[in-house]
Amino acid sequence: MDLLSNLLLGVETAFSAWNLLYCFIGVLLGTAIGVLPGLGPVATIAMLLPLTFGLPADTSLIMLAGIYYGAQYGGSTTAILVNLPGESSSVVTMLDGYQMARQGRAGVALATAAIGSFVAGTIATIVIVLFAPPLAGLALEFGPAEYFSLMVLGLIASVVLAHGSLLHAFGMIMLGLLLGFVGTDVNSGMQRYSWDIPQLGDGLDFAILAMGMFGLGEIIGNLGSSMTRDVNTMKISSLMPTREDFRRMVKPILRGTAFGSVLGILPGGGALLAAFGAYSLEKKLSRNPREFGRGAIEGVAAPESANNAGAQTSFIPMLTLGIPSNAVMALMIGAMIIQGIQPGPSVMTEQPALFWGLIVSMWLGNLMLLILNLPLVGLWVKLISVPYHFLYPCILVFCCIGVFSLNNSTFDLYVMGVFGVLGYLFRKLGAEPAPMLLAFILGPMMEEYLRRALLLSHGDPATFITNPISGVLLFAAATLIVLVLLPTVSRSRGEAFQDEA
Repeated sequence: MDLLSNLLLGVETAFSAWNLLYCFIGVLLGTAIGVLPGLGPVATIAMLLPLTFGLPADTSLIMLAGIYYGAQYGGSTTAILVNLPGESSSVVTMLDGYQMARQGRAGVALATAAIGSFVAGTIATIVIVLFAPPLAGLALEFGPAEYFSLMVLGLIASVVLAHGSLLHAFGMIMLGLLLGFVGTDVNSGMQRYSWDIPQLGDGLDFAILAMGMFGLGEIIGNLGSSMTRDVNTMKISSLMPTREDFRRMVKPILRGTAFGSVLGILPGGGALLAAFGAYSLEKKLSRNPREFGRGAIEGVAAPESANNAGAQTSFIPMLTLGIPSNAVMALMIGAMIIQGIQPGPSVMTEQPALFWGLIVSMWLGNLMLLILNLPLVGLWVKLISVPYHFLYPCILVFCCIGVFSLNNSTFDLYVMGVFGVLGYLFRKLGAEPAPMLLAFILGPMMEEYLRRALLLSHGDPATFITNPISGVLLFAAATLIVLVLLPTVSRSRGEAFQDEA
């Protein structure tokens, strides 16, 4: 009965006029961002964070969430029509989607991606409804030691699942922790790492760092890219899959949804790993694996279902534990902090309208995407052909206006510029910035929980091991470190990410 009343509260919140409008804006903008190669939900959400200041908390989170899962839809359009992934999670869709388009089945490929994404989004929403409340209830029993150990496990997992070198990922984690400590220590009142610069007394602003690393960094990186966009202008005929197509796509959609729902919860996993994992699984299970890469409909259905399911279940740790599982969820937590909401299990009890309204809006947004995407294919094709040198000045101006509006300070623009250059250099060096953003969010929280745990235990560090839940979490983190350092596991990890590249 409580579940039904909570869902009714969510329906009431999600179906309000303003939330419907901003949900529509979010999914439409997310699709457009997914269609345009070189942009992405991380950079877009980072740029839009300043705009959420004037919006209610539920409205802003519904819009930002729509951008994220809307980008998963849009990425498949360019992957199928242009053989260019609009979103990183759509890379694997190119393998068979573009081949289907070359065979005159572009409409069927687009329809398969849309149907798979909608089914996966619906099932993943049900998963959130069923599993988020019990997990939030369990999290309410956590003390400072448990939360500290959980965050340690989250950071270790993000290192293990980050692309590229483990050393690079570890370095980015350490840099994020250091940046999170900039500012005034709330306990001693002493300034740390501020170099006597008054503007750094309150610490680095999350929105500025995110816009520099992901917004400006993406612009600089894309300007040096030789990406070409030869749009496939062949006529898109029937969008309706045949009965045989439906028969072949049902099981891949369900398996991809299950695969993505699990991987989406893992720190650093999410949509990208889910898409590649689901594709590999279908290829192994197929009776005709040689069809993959030559236009197999399973090669479109499985990864598109997996990436959408992974994108949505990544909200579970963010909503219930206050732990971001990827860079987008870190930005969502930043948006909650901007609104004065403390992320964690208390959100469900103290902000039930926001919690359940966001969940219901996910299904509503997926329905909007199913209705919108296929009729608007022609518009997306025209959008793909826009030269990037016309887009980047608009993005740059928008970033600058957004950053300046935070504190009306030109110093913030310089800080954004520094992090923009750093973001570009990190990408050139093969160091993924996402772990740094997770550490920047979690660092101050970890410090606070560490201090509370030591205060309650009278300074005894053994409390983190003697406490059963905390001990299990730390043991899991240590096990992850040992496993990833084993030669066979390290080799398999490198081969997996090399295949993705």
